[in-house]
Amino acid sequence: MSSSGEADIPRYGEADIPRYARTAAGNGWCGGHPPSRPPGDGTPTASPPGDHGWMETTEDGRYIVVDGRRWRATDPAIPDETAAELRRALMAARRDVGAAKRAGLDPAPARVRVQAAKVALGERGTPWWEQTPDERRARWEEGLRYFTGTA
Repeated sequence: MSSSGEADIPRYGEADIPRYARTAAGNGWCGGHPPSRPPGDGTPTASPPGDHGWMETTEDGRYIVVDGRRWRATDPAIPDETAAELRRALMAARRDVGAAKRAGLDPAPARVRVQAAKVALGERGTPWWEQTPDERRARWEEGLRYFTGTA
């Protein structure tokens, strides 16, 4: 324990941001929003609930704040491996939106996949804090089935 009485749990900072992800602007993230979970093993910080210690959040932990704008945070109940797989699907869909637009094609199919990933992560649709634990699990499991082709 530290002298302030807080547990000696590491906080995430600049050193935890991969070099390739740092930007000239110094905000630590290259484009888009920062990830919804701390880098590394997901070890909690000594910060108050809802504060990931490495990005600004609202006190209740329901939103992250980027450039003064609130964005719904990923459901913290999603297992780390599942959340990582859903984020990979989200980023692939976002890349496909850009590729379709650059090729002059309709990006709508890729946008459907972006929406599905965001809903599965709890970032769109019914707010995760208004759902029961069973509803939350069903939401992310359905999203995972959608992206793994087992739906």
